[in-house]
Amino acid sequence: MNDVSQPADAAAPAPASDDPVRETKLSCRGLWKVFGADEAQAKDVIRQNGGAPGREALEEQGLTAAVRDANIEVQTGEIFVIMGLSGSGKSTLIRCLSLLLQPTSGELIFDGRDLLGCTDDELIEIRRHKMGMVFQHFALLPHLTVLGNVAFPLEIQGIPRAEAEERAARMIELVGLDGRERDYPSGLSGGQQQRVGIARSLATEPELWLLDEPFSALDPLIRREMQDEFLKLQKMLNKTIVFITHDFDEAIRLADRIAIMHSGDIVQVGTPEDLVVRPVDDYVREFTSDVSRAKVLSARTLMRPADEGATFAGDIAPNARVIDFAAQAVEAAQPLAVRSRSGQLLGQVDREAVIRVLAEAQ
Repeated sequence: MNDVSQPADAAAPAPASDDPVRETKLSCRGLWKVFGADEAQAKDVIRQNGGAPGREALEEQGLTAAVRDANIEVQTGEIFVIMGLSGSGKSTLIRCLSLLLQPTSGELIFDGRDLLGCTDDELIEIRRHKMGMVFQHFALLPHLTVLGNVAFPLEIQGIPRAEAEERAARMIELVGLDGRERDYPSGLSGGQQQRVGIARSLATEPELWLLDEPFSALDPLIRREMQDEFLKLQKMLNKTIVFITHDFDEAIRLADRIAIMHSGDIVQVGTPEDLVVRPVDDYVREFTSDVSRAKVLSARTLMRPADEGATFAGDIAPNARVIDFAAQAVEAAQPLAVRSRSGQLLGQVDREAVIRVLAEAQ
């Protein structure tokens, strides 16, 4: 049986997945955001250093790089989480991805088009119709009702008020605030205000949804409830999402993949399991050291070849996490079968392997 506490090769590639291949919706290549001088000087320093100046070269010119040579690809329909400690550059990066901040250099590709080559008018149209944003601070308009706040971006688009309010009402119902349409923000709790912010960002039916620490200002219980609601919404809407957080527990609960940032650099991109089992360096290893392995390890990692003629207590998907099938595995007399979407038997997970993972969390 596999001993997951000591992977045979920490540098080995992640096991292949039977998940469908997704197209790239958003990507950035060699993206920099440099502060401290005029734009032309910053571009010159980057160009003169082959597109990758070191920190000393920047500091000599009085420059600071908040985002350094960022390269990511966000796939259609995935939740892509960017995380790091305070000052790591994660919020600057998402503002560059939305072009609320103009990147200093690089490429920013959305639906096959480099946004850095767009005119101001083209960018306004893209942000109004194809991107939605939610911030940590709710930024609701206090003089407007819930309905008015959610309908506001639609009215900015020139949509007639009756149609805007009809669409807004649907979004309000979607986030569980039906019946509160005529309330003002001052009469809502923090969690309810954030739901209004989410409904407002969804009202324009964006293709790309950008969220910058949307739940970090909420109390822990409300935060958990909002995460639940967020996952329900994603299951219904299947948006392409970039989500910023500094909380690894939140990241592993929500993310399909995670990018870890440190001092402006993207250190590693991978699934939560990749980051825990195959960290690329000591920083990522330390960053993930307190994470419960039961929350991130999958059946695919724990499984071994199925015994010939074995009987099974049940079936689990290869990407199922230990925490979700642990009770079933521990209580069963037989192993669990790991099967692909098509029903192909891939292997088995034994009770002892699950118990070892659970014991590591103690």
